[in-house]
Order: sequence, then structure tokens, then C-alpha cells
Amino acid sequence: MNDYVIECHNLETAYVNSLNRPILNGINCQINRGEFVVLLGLNGAGKSTLLRSLVGLVPLVKGEIQINGVTMTPRTLPAIRRDVSMLFQGGGLIRQLSAIENVLCGRLGTKTTWQTLFGFGRRDRLLALDLLEQLGLKEFAEQKTSQLSGGQQQRVAIARALIQSPQILLADEPITGLDVIACQQVMQTLSELHSQQGMTIVTVLHDLGIAAEYAQRAIVVDAGCIVYDGACDNLQAKFSQLSQV
Repeated sequence: MNDYVIECHNLETAYVNSLNRPILNGINCQINRGEFVVLLGLNGAGKSTLLRSLVGLVPLVKGEIQINGVTMTPRTLPAIRRDVSMLFQGGGLIRQLSAIENVLCGRLGTKTTWQTLFGFGRRDRLLALDLLEQLGLKEFAEQKTSQLSGGQQQRVAIARALIQSPQILLADEPITGLDVIACQQVMQTLSELHSQQGMTIVTVLHDLGIAAEYAQRAIVVDAGCIVYDGACDNLQAKFSQLSQV
């Protein structure tokens, strides 16, 4: 039995006339349990589309995705999403809600429509508060997220992703628009989730230096295809070759 937690076989999305190709154009890759993988590529290469496909947000015209050995279909998707959390660019928070309310929104997928009518119980609130405390945000729990800094908002988004206890965390450009200190805080948080909890992390990044510092493995996407899959050393050389293609 293999230890792949994510398997992509010949993934292809719909043809895009402006690109003269599908956004994903024959993607094949496997990601091991507990790996920290970074997806890299120029704008429009398909890296964010690949990431979103792993949680069923992108329709495929060809190919197959397996998560924990389960083939992704409309029927299996709800169960797969219980194991996979997605961290969107900019956090995707509801700005008028407090930090703890945003974290609790991560529990909605585990509740029935009937249960949501009664709100969240004490156990859920304590779990949300504990996650915020772990991320250094306990004192901001009741503050509206619109009043928090960019780095604090992104850590609230991480807490929201973690409240469903995922095995896999997908992060789409989690440090875009953040200052240097906030970038370090967010990447350090992801690194600790990987090293201390053994979580599988797959993230889209633009900064090659940060990718080399935190990730174990880089997958470089160009024109919808994987052109490099390996160690994170000498990434600058890989990109200089890319831009000359």
C-alpha cells in the first residue's frame, strides 16, 4: 500500500480560447502524507487551478483525483472535504463578524441544516478559542476581523481551516499582500502545523526564497503542465529557464 495522500492522474480542464489551451493540460503528480509542498509558476500557469481542483472547486474534462485513496466524485466529495481544508487568498473572512465567529464558520460543514439553526455550542466555542490562543490571537477573539491586521486576519483564516481537524491543508497564496513580519508569522504557523502535527501542506507561493526556506518539495507549473518536481534548491535557475521558453 502506498502512502500517497493526494494523487492526480492526467488532469485536464476545459479549453480556454484566450490561452489556446486548457488551464490544466495533463497534470500527473503524487503527494506523500506529511509532505510540505509548494506550487510555483508564472501568472496564469495553472497552479491555483491545480490547488482548487484538489478540493473539487474546478471541473475536470479528463483525469482523476484521489484523496486518501478515494476517487473524487460528486458522491465522495463531501467526505473528502472533511479531510481537506482550503485557505483562500486574502483569507476569505466575513469582515463584519468577530474573529471567533469566523473560526466557528469552519464548523458549518460538519453540521446539518437543522443543527445550524441552534447556533454553536459551548464545546465548539471552546475549540475555536483554543485555536485562536494557539495562533496568538486569543485577545482578539471578540474583535471584528475588519479591525485586524492582514497577518492577524490570515491567522484567523488558518484557525477557521483547522477547526474541522483536516489531514490536508491547501493554501492559495496565503502571504500575498502581507508585510514581511506577517509573512513570516503565517509561514511559521504553516511550518509548525507540518512539523508538529504531521499535517500535509500544499501551498501556492510567488516568493522563491520563502518557498526554499519552508517547503520540502517544489512543483513548478508552466502552461498547465508540470515542468519541475523536486527539491527546493536552485529554484531561481528553474525560473530563468521558464521565462525563456
